[in-house]
Amino acid sequence: MRISLPMKLQLIVVLIIAVPTVACFTTIYFITDQPAIVYPLCVVVMFSNLSCILLVEYLHKSTQEMYHAQKLKMQQNYYEAKLKNEERIRSIYHDMKNHLLVMESRQNTEETRQMAETLRSQIADYEDYVHTGNEFLDIILKDKAVKAREKQIDFSAMADFHGIDFMEPLDISTIFGNAIDNAIEASENLPEYKRLITVKAERVRNMLLITIENNTSPRNPLTEGTTKKDRFVHGFGIPNIKKAVEKYSGQCNFQQKERVYRLKILIPCP
Repeated sequence: MRISLPMKLQLIVVLIIAVPTVACFTTIYFITDQPAIVYPLCVVVMFSNLSCILLVEYLHKSTQEMYHAQKLKMQQNYYEAKLKNEERIRSIYHDMKNHLLVMESRQNTEETRQMAETLRSQIADYEDYVHTGNEFLDIILKDKAVKAREKQIDFSAMADFHGIDFMEPLDISTIFGNAIDNAIEASENLPEYKRLITVKAERVRNMLLITIENNTSPRNPLTEGTTKKDRFVHGFGIPNIKKAVEKYSGQCNFQQKERVYRLKILIPCP
C-alpha cells in the first residue's frame, strides 16, 4: 500500500508510530519473563500503528477529494458563465451590422454615443476571458478580471501556460490569486485613471517567467519606499507566494520603482 502524504504529515505519522513502538521494544527488553503480557502488548501496538496509518490516509484522501470537488465546481461555474456570455455575444454579433449602419448614418450624435456605449458594455464580460492553456489559471484570471473591472481598474493579462503541467492547481491559485488580490487592494487607493494591473506569464527557454505589476503611490524616503498601508497590502499572502514558488525551486523578487510595484517570479521548468 503506497500512501502519498505531505512531508509534515509524514513526520507526524512517524512520530505517532515511533513512540508506542519504542515503548513496546523497551518492554520486551526489560520484561523477558512475562510473555503473556509482552506479546499481547506487541500485537496491540502493531494494530494501533496500522490503524493510525489507515486513519491518516483516509483523512488525507478525504481532504483531497473535497478540494477536487471544489475545483470541479469552480470549473463548472466558469464554463456555464462562459457559455452564457458566448451565446450573448453571438446574439450581439448578429445585430452588429445593423447597429454599425445606424451609427455611420447618424455619425457623432448623442444617440450613436449611447449605442456605442451599450455595445461596449454588452461585450465587456466576454473580454474578461483569457485563454492561457491552463484551465485552472483561466478561471482565476477570469475571476480577478471581473473584480478589477468592478473597482474600475484597468486589468490586462497575457499568459501562456501551454506545456506548464508540472504545477499543482493549488499552487497556481496561491501565486496568482494572492498577487492579483494584493494589486487590486493597492490600486483602490489610487485615482481611477491611474488604476492599472498587468499580468504576464510565459516560458522562456527552460524557465517560467511570471510578472505582475500595478501602479502604486510614489516612494516616500521616510517610510523606506512605501506607505504603511502599502506595506500591509503587499505583505498579505507574500509568505504563501514564496512558499509555493520555492516548492518548485523558484525565486521571487518584489520591487517598487517610482510609481510601479512589481512582483517577478522565476521557476525552472523540469
